[in-house]
Amino acid sequence: MSGTLNKVMLIGHLGDEVKMHYFEGGGCVGRFPLATNETYVSKQTNERVTNTDWHNIVVRNKAAEICEKYLTKGDKVYVEGRIKNRKWQDDSGNERYSTEIQVSDFTFLNTKRDPEAAPGAAPAKQQANPMVEKPAAPKPVSSDDDLPF
Repeated sequence: MSGTLNKVMLIGHLGDEVKMHYFEGGGCVGRFPLATNETYVSKQTNERVTNTDWHNIVVRNKAAEICEKYLTKGDKVYVEGRIKNRKWQDDSGNERYSTEIQVSDFTFLNTKRDPEAAPGAAPAKQQANPMVEKPAAPKPVSSDDDLPF
């Protein structure tokens, strides 16, 4: 294979509210932490062990505004995007690094209800690019893994 690929797919729970940053000219960025879990049974103790990984999620512009409006801490979401590593200097002059997931597409797996929606109405599902129509997502598989395929 001659090409390269930088693609990430995650299903997890928000660890905090979406934090928005607005720029001159109308652009914006939303950031939030996403927790994913790995669960297994320890062979030594025969106990169930859960490890949690935290991911720094970054969404931009209209997608960020949609996430801010509909997502809240604890909600489950599917995100798809690419890994981006950043390097900068802190106030002390030390080099710092961070790894982010730059989101290109997302699906809310549970959301808070739109206050204008009728009681009992199902919550809306959103896409990172609302201008692009996509086929309906496959029905969630009811297993411990919650994999989208």
